[in-house]
Amino acid sequence: MNNLSASLEDYLEMICNLIEDTGGAKAIEIAKKFNISRASVSEALGKLAEKELIIYEGHKGIRITEKGLSQAKKVIRKHNTLTDFFENTLGIEKNIAESNACKIEHVVSEDVFDTLEAFQSYCHENSEFIEKFKKGYLKGKNNE
Repeated sequence: MNNLSASLEDYLEMICNLIEDTGGAKAIEIAKKFNISRASVSEALGKLAEKELIIYEGHKGIRITEKGLSQAKKVIRKHNTLTDFFENTLGIEKNIAESNACKIEHVVSEDVFDTLEAFQSYCHENSEFIEKFKKGYLKGKNNE
């Protein structure tokens, strides 16, 4: 994925989500969301701009390029699929599922992710399989 660090992938994901949710993204908004300094955000945005994933225009805001959008969508897809798998297939609490998905989305290989995605699709089509898992495994786990 263009050798982006997990941190830069998170920035790209945040930019894409802000643009979709509010119609725009600014460095100050990102700093607030991540609870970090504006200088740290500016440095990261500069790196994303160097890689031609965004166009950073200071106070005018941030625009995402087609290349950046493509990469952001891949990260978001991984995040959403992993969160759904952890929460709805494995029965893991939402905030724990989200937190773990955010960590794993950056390191999971495409082959492993594709296999997990196919399994997740199978699970959605065969809900009785998931119910048996939840009744069996999770019941036993809760009795430990």
